[in-house]
Amino acid sequence: MIEVINLSKSFQNNKAVNNINFDIGENEIIGLLGPNGCGKTTTIAMILGLLKPTKGKILINKKNIENHRIELLHKMNFISPYIELPKKLTVKQNLIVYAKLYNVKNIDQQIEYLSSALRLDKFINRLTGELSSGQKNRVSLAKSLINNPSVLLLDEPTASLDPETGNFIRSFLEDYIKQKKISILLASHNMEEVKRLCTSVMMMKNGKIIDRGAPSELIKKHGRKNLEEVFLKLARAEHEF
Repeated sequence: MIEVINLSKSFQNNKAVNNINFDIGENEIIGLLGPNGCGKTTTIAMILGLLKPTKGKILINKKNIENHRIELLHKMNFISPYIELPKKLTVKQNLIVYAKLYNVKNIDQQIEYLSSALRLDKFINRLTGELSSGQKNRVSLAKSLINNPSVLLLDEPTASLDPETGNFIRSFLEDYIKQKKISILLASHNMEEVKRLCTSVMMMKNGKIIDRGAPSELIKKHGRKNLEEVFLKLARAEHEF
């Protein structure tokens, strides 16, 4: 599981993340919502060990990421629309490279499983740069699962996807979490996706978590019709809740 304790990150005089706390249990998807620039991506980068916190700590299965970075990173993975896989490698070549980086055993078997589960079969030998955005998204998701991670960080996993492909990805994640021992942090601007997948949601603004709770609880608490209206209320509010 993930434990984030008094976590802060400053860039010169700007506090990108300001003393946040949360935890994610096994087989749980927690949503992280907030307007652009609120600190979501910085938080994910610190959990991945890409950025060093200014203050606080991150524990993965009770081990501090700063002290056990290499060991823990082998049990983690992520997906982000801002990071593309090498375009001149085929889909299969990409998956082989990442599998070797994570020292995955039975590489062929793992690629075959992910290819079938994520419907990659028809373009597994095509160059990644030639794929549509929906196909690239599924390949990126396969990459993020190549090492059977116990911690998965999803940053806008269905961004720019058509409704059918987006629904397919959400259904896949629902089934996957039932089969695996995994903790997932989902950062998304798709409120219906968050409501469908997440047991709990954290609302982030100006580097702070200003509210949290189950999607239905937040909707009731703020007297709104849906999660999108809650998001807009909190994003536009001048004070914190």
